[in-house]
Amino acid sequence: MAPEIMDKDTILHIDSVVAGYGKMTILNGLSASIRRGAITTVIGPNGAGKSTLFKTIFGLLGVRSGRVTFDGAETTALPPRRLLDLGMCYVPQGRNLFPELSVRHNLELGGVALADTARLPARIEAMMQRFPMLREKADAQASTLSGGQQKLLEVARGLLLDPKLMLIDEPSIGLSPLMVREVFGILTDLRQAGMTVLLIEQNARQALAVSDYGVVLEQGQTRIEDAAARILVDPRIAQLFLGGGLAPTPETRA
Repeated sequence: MAPEIMDKDTILHIDSVVAGYGKMTILNGLSASIRRGAITTVIGPNGAGKSTLFKTIFGLLGVRSGRVTFDGAETTALPPRRLLDLGMCYVPQGRNLFPELSVRHNLELGGVALADTARLPARIEAMMQRFPMLREKADAQASTLSGGQQKLLEVARGLLLDPKLMLIDEPSIGLSPLMVREVFGILTDLRQAGMTVLLIEQNARQALAVSDYGVVLEQGQTRIEDAAARILVDPRIAQLFLGGGLAPTPETRA
């Protein structure tokens, strides 16, 4: 078994994880440590394994080898419902609402995983205070909301469970620049409130600008793991996004 390397400042550790679909391997021994109370953005070219990593962390895809540790406990083989109970929330890419149901009903369904369902009305009220749009649109069908409003509803639905860690895959996709700024503003507010956010974002530079740390993936492995500010000025990042491979360095050489 790999040695335990988590410390009190690390909330999530991925250790040499291999995972994929059928005969196809996507994650090739990927390792990364996610710092508690920070925003970390995962970037990399298409096919690098970003969404696969999130599905593996959240128990939607089995781990072939390696291990995942969350908040001091190994969670490698746990199902999503158990991870929700432990304080992990996942907002996947795209729209994941019940479009014909009202905003309020979407929130109520999002709260069914609460251990104490008696808390649900108070949690919904807290979300409506945090996001006034939800109160204004409470009786409207989710399908009538704008793309940005739907994304805010998805985030609020996840926050109902008061998670320790929120995984968010491509929150800005399809949104206007104004809504992108609003979504990123919400993420920084969550960090200030003490939540840990792990983010995949197509707009890498904008996401890194509001992040504390960054993880760069290439071919299913972590190639760079550093402070976001340093990644923003790292010349290797430009090479990666132009389609070239990263040159080996002392930090990335096996």
